Amino acid sequence: MSRRRALRRLVDQKAGVVIPGAYDGVSAKLVERAGFPAVYMTGYGTSASRLGLPDLGFAGLAEMADHARNMAAAVDVPLIADADTGYGNALSVRRTVAAYEAAGVAALHIEDQVAPKRCGHLSGHQVIPRGEFAGKIRAAAEARTDPDLLIIARTDAISAMDVDEALRRGEAAAKAGADVLFIEAPRDEAQVERIARELGTPLLYNYAPGGRSPLLPFARLRSLGFAIILLPVDTLLVAVKAMADFLREVKTRDDVLSLADRYVAFREFNDLIGVNAQLALAQQYAVE
Repeated sequence: MSRRRALRRLVDQKAGVVIPGAYDGVSAKLVERAGFPAVYMTGYGTSASRLGLPDLGFAGLAEMADHARNMAAAVDVPLIADADTGYGNALSVRRTVAAYEAAGVAALHIEDQVAPKRCGHLSGHQVIPRGEFAGKIRAAAEARTDPDLLIIARTDAISAMDVDEALRRGEAAAKAGADVLFIEAPRDEAQVERIARELGTPLLYNYAPGGRSPLLPFARLRSLGFAIILLPVDTLLVAVKAMADFLREVKTRDDVLSLADRYVAFREFNDLIGVNAQLALAQQYAVE
């Protein structure tokens, strides 16, 4: 079974599958090794890790598609990738879908913010007209060559307008061909329940730490019928804290020998990135 078909089957079950985000090849491999059935390429984490910049539209199509290609190649599980606004109008969305599909992603999400976009859990969002958004989703659905590539429609209308408009946009996106709806940043449990009750298309819940949405128990989200529970930036935040703590200790102690318990074993890391497997493969091509 292809990775795209496997992800589609998971989504169709509406069983609240937890999918952690990753920001590079190593973190993607760790998600896979932990046993999760898919991994998410976070746009926030891509901009932060690759550019050292916030998620305000600095990473363009070329950088994002390249990052998606590398991450998809690093793992055997499906990759869901952030495609921001599609990097332009409906014609640009078609090009974005072609680039992401060629990169090997299993799903991508397109949002309705105006450019430059911003993280969904900041403030000051503006969104394009509903009809324009629907047109971009229709363009995305028609541009894919593999019908198993999932098109996820994300709306930030709750922040920019209100939950009523977000629901109307979700319905319009579903009619335009979206396979999954991503209603970003509901403000309370009542809004979460309403979204789950009124939209029949499979739903994604963005479980953003420190964000605006309530972090309901996974079991509660599953009981509401959410298909995907996304942990978008958790691996990045955990890694940054670990590195910051380590560097502070090195500076304070002027020593690393006392910090040996902070390290993953060199052998274990080499196994994670496939050193021995690649060396064994190289031997097959050695000159006799």
